[in-house]
Formats: sequence, C-alpha cells, structure tokens
Amino acid sequence: MIRPAIKDIQTGDELKRWYWLKQELVNHCKTINLTYGGSKFDILDRIADRLDTKNKKPFQVQTSIKTTSKFDWHTETLSLGTVITDNYKNTQNVRRFFVQHCGNKFHFSIPLMDYIKVNIGKTLQDAINQWQKLRVQSKDKSLKSEIPEGNQYNRYIRDFFVDNPNMTVQQARHFWKLKRRLPLYKHIYEKTDLNLE
Repeated sequence: MIRPAIKDIQTGDELKRWYWLKQELVNHCKTINLTYGGSKFDILDRIADRLDTKNKKPFQVQTSIKTTSKFDWHTETLSLGTVITDNYKNTQNVRRFFVQHCGNKFHFSIPLMDYIKVNIGKTLQDAINQWQKLRVQSKDKSLKSEIPEGNQYNRYIRDFFVDNPNMTVQQARHFWKLKRRLPLYKHIYEKTDLNLE
C-alpha cells in the first residue's frame, strides 16, 4: 500500500495511520493556513482536527511561554549555586561549566534536559548530581533508557537491537524504512518486521 499525498487525505484517522516527518506536517500547515508551532504530534493533532471538523478558522496555539527571568545564560558567570531559571538555555557557556565540573565526557542528553526543564528553581549543582545519576544508570544494562514517545525512530532502532544485537545499523535503518511506509497508528519494532522484505 502506498502512502497517499498529505493533501489527499480526508480524515484525521487516516492521517494518523501514516508516518510523517515533522517538516512534511509543517509544510502542509503552511499550505492550509494552520499554526505549526509545537511538537510533531501537536501539529499532527491540529491537522487531524482540521480534517475532522472542517473548521476553516486557524487553530490558535501558544507557541512559546513568556519568561520572566533576565538571566543571560550566554554570558553570566556560572557557579554550583546558580539557580535554573525559566529562560534556561543550553549555551556554550553552560556546556563549558558542565565540562569543567563533570569532565570531557559530559554531553546534553534528553533525560538531563528534561530534568532541567521541570526543575526551575533548583541549582546547577542539582543538575550535575542528576547527570552523574543518569550516567550510572546508563551503565546498568538492565535499565531501559526512556525515549520520548515522539521519537519513533530512536525507539525503533533501540528495540530492534535488543532483539537483533548482531545486525548492523544499516539493517536496522532498512527495516525502519520498510515499517514507516505501512499504515499503522504506531510505528514500533516487532519481531515480524524481519519478514517485511
């Protein structure tokens, strides 16, 4: 079955059965005069709502939250006691600070960024403690890393290798491409995917 062009889809249910890149959804929103801020799944829901309600009024969504802090994460001198503000940003200044305190293996991971986002008011020392905790957890093979629902590709590849540790990244990507062409509500790895050829 070949995925239809997005402009030819008639219902929200049909739209959600197919895998779409975020940029495809954004481009379609521009074509139909629909707000395209937010996550991929926010945009998908907005287009589906338009299809189902035939509402011609542009769907309004708050694309950014107004911040109150004037703290400049690019230039301020950072310390262990620096408080995480509502305008926090992963800047080079912040990266240098973390590398200084965590070592050259430091990197901004999704779990760390999620922690910082929901912990306004805590300090950079708290963030360092969380990074160290996450690092210990990442070495524990019995723990499954948390990948946001919207990142279907990373979830698929991770689950593929759990079942097929001796296969290559190229093979995993090949089966992902085959899977995402199917009209499914969730594009997740299943053992039967190896029969998709």
